[in-house]
Amino acid sequence: MGRLFGTDGVRGVANADLTAELALGLSVAAAHVLAEAGTFEGHRPTAVVGRDPRASGEFLEAAVVAGLASAGVDVLRVGVLPTPAVAHLTGVLGADLGVMLSASHNAMPDNGIKFFARGGHKLADELEDRIEAVYEEHRTGAPWDRPTGAGVGRVRDYDEGFDTYVAHLVAVLPNRLDGLKVVLDEAHGAASRVSPEAFSRAGAEVVTIGARPDGLNINDGCGSTHLDLLRAAVVEHGADLGIAHDGDADRCLAVDAAGNEVDGDQILAVLALAMREAGTLRGDTVVATVMSNLGFKLAMEREGLNLVQTAVGDRYVLEAMKEHGFALGGEQSGHVIVLDHATTGDGTLTGLMLAARVAATGKSLAELAGVMERLPQVLVNVKDVDKSRVTTSADLAAAVTEAERELGSTGRVLLRSSGTEPLVRVMVEAADIEQARSVAQRLADVVKSALG
Repeated sequence: MGRLFGTDGVRGVANADLTAELALGLSVAAAHVLAEAGTFEGHRPTAVVGRDPRASGEFLEAAVVAGLASAGVDVLRVGVLPTPAVAHLTGVLGADLGVMLSASHNAMPDNGIKFFARGGHKLADELEDRIEAVYEEHRTGAPWDRPTGAGVGRVRDYDEGFDTYVAHLVAVLPNRLDGLKVVLDEAHGAASRVSPEAFSRAGAEVVTIGARPDGLNINDGCGSTHLDLLRAAVVEHGADLGIAHDGDADRCLAVDAAGNEVDGDQILAVLALAMREAGTLRGDTVVATVMSNLGFKLAMEREGLNLVQTAVGDRYVLEAMKEHGFALGGEQSGHVIVLDHATTGDGTLTGLMLAARVAATGKSLAELAGVMERLPQVLVNVKDVDKSRVTTSADLAAAVTEAERELGSTGRVLLRSSGTEPLVRVMVEAADIEQARSVAQRLADVVKSALG
């Protein structure tokens, strides 16, 4: 069996790849593995379970709750909330486990399961591997040790989670947002109630789009993967800035008053300078992935800040931050982690902090984001290829070497297999956009022919 867990939990087409049986089985396995690890020792275990608005989340939530309760875990069902809200509540409520049902920015037919350990942190790889192994062992016939009577888990709705999380977001802001007009694109997702409420409580005038989830429209032409609607709305309403989330609101992208995109690298740069000024940027260091634009690296060097780069995936950014005690990290895609206030990427918190910087300085978002110049970067997703061979193909290696020779010191090439989708990503940076496009397409063609 191939590894079920990718870089961000278990994902697939709901009711095809990700079935109720799989959701139930993984939940029972997670409970048993954490019990074996001593997490539940000396007390009755509790789990927080949340989801995004996808229709499939309704039956998957039922399966997860049933699995946990059948394994003797009490469940607090928090309903539709962002992924970082589930992580936060897992921590503040002292729960032993958190479970989020979401496929993030993926299209509606997909869904996913993400587990959080005590404290709201993502499970370690070895625990995920153990959960898979235990799940497979029992799927093929080994009986579960099941509690009975008073030993079974109890289930209740925890409606207080919404207010608890929103209050946390507003409380950690360095300053209020009075005088700002902000457009929020909620991607018809998990932050459709949370984000507007938080921005309003913080003093901003709020305009919302993409905030009417019906279970089917999540990420459909809106949100952080489709910024055109937000660009238009910001200009139409004369807003100071726009904030876009993905389906589970663990990421944030922005647009300035003119409708120009401000990506995760630029957001990181703005927040890094704000945190250095406030004395909260520990080690004067930012953690980012190898996908970060070369312009971000140059800007951090110019500003006298250190940059630590990791493999792609916010879990690896978080690991580096925790290992070395750094306070800020993130990805170009908009996953930004402010470790003093969140245990995972939090799109609403990121948007609030970005808006707070605009309010505090009196500068426009465009002016603040101008701290870095983005070098032209082209990303091509090559689908329907054997992504497992991306590091072993001799033909592909030769093509990459030739591309790097052509780009020289003014650009770079990065090929990686997606951790959440069946594709290979080809990224090329160059001083000239046409050169970047040409090299990227040439490499994409080689990927297709060599790995197809």
